[in-house]
Amino acid sequence: MENPQAPRGESENRNVYWRSLVWILVVMVVIFFWVGSLEDGGRTEGLAYTEFKQAVREGRVATVTIEGQQISGRYSEPSQAAPQPAPDGGETLRPSATEATQFFTTTVPAVDDPELLPLLEQNGVVVRAETTEAPWWGTLLVGLLPWILIIALFWWAWRRMQERMAGMGGGGRDGMFGFGKSKAQRFREGMMNITFDDVAGLENAKKDLREIVEYLREPERYRRLGAKIPRGILLMGPPGTGKTLMAKAVAGEAGVPFYSISASEFIEMFVGVGAARVRDMFKEAKREAPAIIFVDELDSVGRARGTGLGGGHDEREQTLNQILAEMDGFQPHETVVVLAATNRPDVLDPALMRPGRFDRKVTLDLPRRDARRRVLEVHTRKVPLAKDVDLDIIAQRTVGFSGADLENLVNEAALLAGRDNRDDVEMHAFTVARDKIILGAEREDLLKGEERELVAYHEAGHAVLAWVLPQADPLDKVTIIPRGRALGATEQLPEEERNNVKESYLHDRIAVMLGGRVAEKLIFGEVTSGAESDLKQATRLVRRMISQWGMSEVIGPASFPRSEDHIFLGREMSQPPEFSESIAKLIDDEIRKKLEAIEKHAFETLQSHKSKLEVLAHALLERETVEAFEVERLFQNA
Repeated sequence: MENPQAPRGESENRNVYWRSLVWILVVMVVIFFWVGSLEDGGRTEGLAYTEFKQAVREGRVATVTIEGQQISGRYSEPSQAAPQPAPDGGETLRPSATEATQFFTTTVPAVDDPELLPLLEQNGVVVRAETTEAPWWGTLLVGLLPWILIIALFWWAWRRMQERMAGMGGGGRDGMFGFGKSKAQRFREGMMNITFDDVAGLENAKKDLREIVEYLREPERYRRLGAKIPRGILLMGPPGTGKTLMAKAVAGEAGVPFYSISASEFIEMFVGVGAARVRDMFKEAKREAPAIIFVDELDSVGRARGTGLGGGHDEREQTLNQILAEMDGFQPHETVVVLAATNRPDVLDPALMRPGRFDRKVTLDLPRRDARRRVLEVHTRKVPLAKDVDLDIIAQRTVGFSGADLENLVNEAALLAGRDNRDDVEMHAFTVARDKIILGAEREDLLKGEERELVAYHEAGHAVLAWVLPQADPLDKVTIIPRGRALGATEQLPEEERNNVKESYLHDRIAVMLGGRVAEKLIFGEVTSGAESDLKQATRLVRRMISQWGMSEVIGPASFPRSEDHIFLGREMSQPPEFSESIAKLIDDEIRKKLEAIEKHAFETLQSHKSKLEVLAHALLERETVEAFEVERLFQNA
């Protein structure tokens, strides 16, 4: 972005303004405290009230001015200080002529003195009286000084804001009260150096977006065919799949101005500010068309309107209304494309999703194995890899990783290699980094004695069932090293990524989940609390099998899903359940029967392979971590 700097002359003018302001304030303060004493032409003597009356009787007072309880006056001739005896008791010392005083001041006691005025008149003293109120200039100064200071403070804050905006490329255009100005970051043509080559995988998404790039480059080629550019493109997908990166790649490929903002930046505590910022952003983009506007996390302002709980924020709804109005207001010659990203398309307002607003929806899925390899190639371009690093194996072991997860994996592996002071990154570093991301960091010396043996048999139970059940995912490794919140882990490595699963696969998967609990029951005759997470996952999976996927003969081919509406949409509390209480009880009974049947099958299977369970448990107690190839060697002799 541009970073203009203020000219030298402007900076000097600002310094002059500041110096002038400071001098004005100093002069006004000095005048306030000093101007009242300007009429004093000589030295002033402070007298006691008794001494003052004695001086009047002696005829040494010419004039007095009474102001409240304060009396100031002038002697008829300069007064000499009283003689003082010498320290040695000799001749008295008199002050020099330069110490003579012409003016004096005294204070009248709080008790009224009826003799004062007659005494002054008898001795021919000229008496003047002045009001105790402050002079007009003092009152004016006291009244104006706070406002001058407040205005100076606001002016200083305004100048600071202008300088800050200039440093950020805004040129200070917001001013002191520019709440309604857009906060979108603006990137000029050529400043966005990200292209589709920097976005590995996502080929289907790129294909949809290339049309937009070509339209922005050569709009006439499409206009002569009667084609209109989509006004809005919604990028949908799980977190970390590259929605923001894809939007930047579109801007980099098209070479047009790019405005980027998070939807939450529209919202302020003042109603109407968000709508004003939307208007300002679209106005700037239209002025520089062709251009791209990218709104990240659209769901923060685009949630369905009028939904009750959590959905009645006037500022948010006004902002959404303004976005809808602006997207409807594009003229044919205004080549402006609105890109938006969200991982919650289900909560967006229907008015946003209709044709004419967001005409095209582009889904960005989690990368599959081939795409993961290409993503790893992109993120390891600047990483020195050891010869034993195989990106195919890493891609195979990272099922379910998003692009952001893979980037984090490469960075964690590089950090581990740097900690070991190595010159390159080995395969072992990637393995440790993957385990750290999935399971958490190792927690040493946590398990001892009987508890360690319990965990060994628990994890061995998972591993044996994963090894012997025909539909289960292949075993990768098993460990009893505590990581994160888990006391141990059994990792399976799917041979392929499944989008559709069979009932037999689900049965074996649930049996593997229950394998730890079954092993505890088989070896120790009782179960422990270590199967809490396994039971939660197994119950959730069985519930979906029975109530949503029709995998129960009792329930039959019917779907009874729980409400998936979210509480902040205001629907779940007002809508009745989608099925009766009798159906709910029937589903609960079927879940319990299904779990009991799968657990019985797992127990029988593990009992018939008890020797494998014993061998693997002892190996875990000895080595703590056992890889798949070691498990195969152990089971050959069991």
